[in-house]
Amino acid sequence: MTHSASGSSIGRRSLLAGAGSVGAAAALAPVPASAAPRSADAAGAADAAGAAAVPAAGGGSGNASGNWPDPEPYGLADTRADLWPRDDNSFVLPLELRPRDEERGVVWMRDTYVNCFSVDGRPLYVATGTTRVPGLETASPWNDGIFVWTARSLRGPWKLADTTGIRPDAEKGKVWSPEFAGENRPGRTVVAPWQEYWHDDMFGKRANAWAPEVHYFRGRWYIVACMGDHSRLVGSFMLVSESGVEGPYRLVEGSLDKPFGDVVKGGPSFIEPGAYHHIDGSLYSEGDDAWLVLHNDLYAKFRDDMEDIVPATNLPRFEQQRYSPEPYLEGAYVFKHRGKYFLLHAAWDRASLDAYGSTRHAYEPGGAGRVQYQYDAVVAVADRFEGPYSRRWTAGVGAGHNNFFADAGGQLWATFFRNPNFGYWADPARIADAAVPGVVRLEWTGGPDGRIYVQRRRGRTAAD
Repeated sequence: MTHSASGSSIGRRSLLAGAGSVGAAAALAPVPASAAPRSADAAGAADAAGAAAVPAAGGGSGNASGNWPDPEPYGLADTRADLWPRDDNSFVLPLELRPRDEERGVVWMRDTYVNCFSVDGRPLYVATGTTRVPGLETASPWNDGIFVWTARSLRGPWKLADTTGIRPDAEKGKVWSPEFAGENRPGRTVVAPWQEYWHDDMFGKRANAWAPEVHYFRGRWYIVACMGDHSRLVGSFMLVSESGVEGPYRLVEGSLDKPFGDVVKGGPSFIEPGAYHHIDGSLYSEGDDAWLVLHNDLYAKFRDDMEDIVPATNLPRFEQQRYSPEPYLEGAYVFKHRGKYFLLHAAWDRASLDAYGSTRHAYEPGGAGRVQYQYDAVVAVADRFEGPYSRRWTAGVGAGHNNFFADAGGQLWATFFRNPNFGYWADPARIADAAVPGVVRLEWTGGPDGRIYVQRRRGRTAAD
């Protein structure tokens, strides 16, 4: 998560606990036809055509309808079709394919991250996310690390970062992996022992890198990411490049012995006691200062040398208005716009039937009759980084575990990936279009109480 003088970025990811009936979710909540996926070419053309009609994010309210009233009581999800990524406001990035991607024709990606930075006076777009290895359906129990793509325009062409001069025999674009442990040298650690591959009788090969973010801060490149549930230790770490965005990268001091933060309870039952730390690490920067943001309400300031956080444990918490009861949330991310701080989380909209037989959508813990439907982006706003934050609202349906960023022209965007594990996009009829590197245009509603939403259709009102 981040907003800095050279660009904006933030947040991300891992699997949410609990499964539901995909068929039941689809039956409970019909989906707008406009949410149907389309090809990257068609999406790119629609985006280019629509860009001229969209006011710049910093140049006005962006939508005459302003803020929409929230569903009541607090904690109900807003499922209106206007809050979906649609043909008129989103597209899938045409990232350069690796050999593993050619059969599918699009990069398989969760936790999509995209940002735009000013580097040497020119815009540079970066993209990354959680990917999988050939032969596996998901990014577990192991994957082969972190890939990065770059472009001069959001619409591309997107090319894999040129890592061939660093590792001529490795797959192009792979900037970090547990397999790089052999590059460790005294005083320079690329892969810590807790991040290395390991094996057991239950899963075989294990260790996976999740939810990477690329940041450009004070002229240096950083990657914040998470070792996933199948790693020896589960939690967030940070890398710093010794050259360009392609690397080579090494671990910062605070990631050498363990993940950032404290040991906490959580995660699947197969995680060993004491292994689970705070996940979904993100970086927020403002001026010459930077903070680490951790799952789901923790933060800590980085030391001036960016090698560790202060304090290292017992981290402070954001002040926010929680749901009652508070469900499991992910992907904490902070984005600053027009002097306001926006705190994002990923939350499962769970569908159920109320006492009158009507469909109820809510951000609540799992339970009998509650079916995972959409993995949403919920957002709150504050005047200070630490809070207090407002009540959360649904900013994007199915757009959870994302980041916000501004393109070179000032237009706001969010990423999305269509969660393939549960809910709407896990349906066998749609799974082929899940796990993609998507971006959706955003709008800011303006005024002192301005919100950020997925760009709604023009002329719509809360009653539509």
